[in-house]
Amino acid sequence: MFNLNSFLTRFKRGGSGASVPPPTRRASGAPYEGATTGRRLGTWVTTRDAINSVWYQSADQLVARSRDIVRKDGWASKAVDEWVCNAIGTGIKPQSMHPTLAVKEKLQALWSLWANEADAAGMTDIYGLQALAFRSMVEGGECFARRHDRDLREGLSVPLQFQLLEAEQLPFYLARPTPNTPQGNVVRASIEFDPSGRRTAYYFYKQHPGERIFFPTDLELMRVPAAEVMHLFRSLRPGQLRGVPWMANALVRLWELDQYDDAELLRKKFAAMMMGFITRQNPDDAFFPNATPQEPSDAEGAASSGGPGVAVAQLEAGTMTELEPGEDVKFSEPADVGGNYESFERIQLLRIAAGLGLPYDMLTGDLSKTSYSSIRAGILSFRRLCEQIQFGVFIYQFCRPTWRAFVEQAVLAGKLDARDYQRNRDDYLAVEWHTPKWAWVDPEKDVRAEIMAIRAGLKARSMSINETGLDEEEVDAQIARDNERADRLGLVLDSDPRKTDARGQAANVLETGDGGDGQESSAPADPKPEPPKPKRKEPKK
Repeated sequence: MFNLNSFLTRFKRGGSGASVPPPTRRASGAPYEGATTGRRLGTWVTTRDAINSVWYQSADQLVARSRDIVRKDGWASKAVDEWVCNAIGTGIKPQSMHPTLAVKEKLQALWSLWANEADAAGMTDIYGLQALAFRSMVEGGECFARRHDRDLREGLSVPLQFQLLEAEQLPFYLARPTPNTPQGNVVRASIEFDPSGRRTAYYFYKQHPGERIFFPTDLELMRVPAAEVMHLFRSLRPGQLRGVPWMANALVRLWELDQYDDAELLRKKFAAMMMGFITRQNPDDAFFPNATPQEPSDAEGAASSGGPGVAVAQLEAGTMTELEPGEDVKFSEPADVGGNYESFERIQLLRIAAGLGLPYDMLTGDLSKTSYSSIRAGILSFRRLCEQIQFGVFIYQFCRPTWRAFVEQAVLAGKLDARDYQRNRDDYLAVEWHTPKWAWVDPEKDVRAEIMAIRAGLKARSMSINETGLDEEEVDAQIARDNERADRLGLVLDSDPRKTDARGQAANVLETGDGGDGQESSAPADPKPEPPKPKRKEPKK
């Protein structure tokens, strides 16, 4: 029979029963300094709540303040714009990986047509939806895209459209069974889960709860199956159910810095006014010596004629004003901003940029203290973070389900001849997503590095093209068409490596019996003729 006391005794003493001395403690009372509760850290209040409990306590206010700061503060708005233009740009575009070239070309052509019809509101294309969804994720912490399967009679190239929903349209605090909840399922943060922990449905408001202008707010909930919803958010901890606004770490500092800048602006404004104060040596004189007994007819008359209680004093350039006997003028001398304003502002913006995950120069546009090496190092670090979010969050949560729904609807609607779809489904769903190309920091050095890596066999040429956001097959086809047109017109361009070398000079091509192997000769392109040998003069006899 198991004896709990005996087990605990052996556990305290060690496996062999030997006594283990207690660990040596610091004078502060904790092995780690960060766990002390003394004078320095006594006011540090912490919590062991899970991420969903922490989010539950702050979600409504946090989202509202994040949207407010983006709407009012230039730095916050700039941060959102930088994230969207770097992560999405002109769009993250798909490239079908179907092994049959004809099917692949058909899928790409069909996607190009449908991309202009993807928005249920009809305001943008699929790439505009990508940018709007990413912006909503940064600002509000999350975004929802609802799938709508359309009727064939609507005339769409593929009967499919998507509708974007903001975070507020999914209630933050709904965590109770609803009449429509299947037996055994639970609802947490307005998301329904089955006993296995899989998402089965979302409970949305029929209208945005903050929309009060065009129609009354409808707080009635509707149950939408999870198969029709794409939930886009950046997960920070395991088990996280809802997204946190990206402004959360910098929210307070952005607000306080904005208030500080307003105060400094007012200080400079008052200093530029050169305000003056009139002092009197005799306190028994009338307080307003220039006041007239009659009352003016309007406010303008009071300002111009000096009504009761109004002392008229005007200062204009090049004028001298006489004062009453015993009066003197003293000008105010407000304190200036000081020499530490710029350094203080820079430090605060550095911390804000760190909280937003952006380089300082990208957030502020200040390049005064940057060099080529420093800006390159900062951009490379940001690009790694951006690529992680592109592939680990956005492509997985938004782009991949979009392609799946597009292919399924194209097959079901008969827009794609795919009789082998059930048997070769993975071939149709196979896709690569090309993110927007990164701008070169130093184009000449970066392009040379790419060429050296390709020629050394360290990198495939198609990989280099894909990193620019282009399709290698489209690039090769375009190059072939350009070369064919140049040959037909008899053009010899410096950009044609078949006929010119890297210096723009004519290339010497070795010809073989079957028409040439296309390899450049090691001999110079234009060999110089040997000079004639001088004739030998015969001696005279």
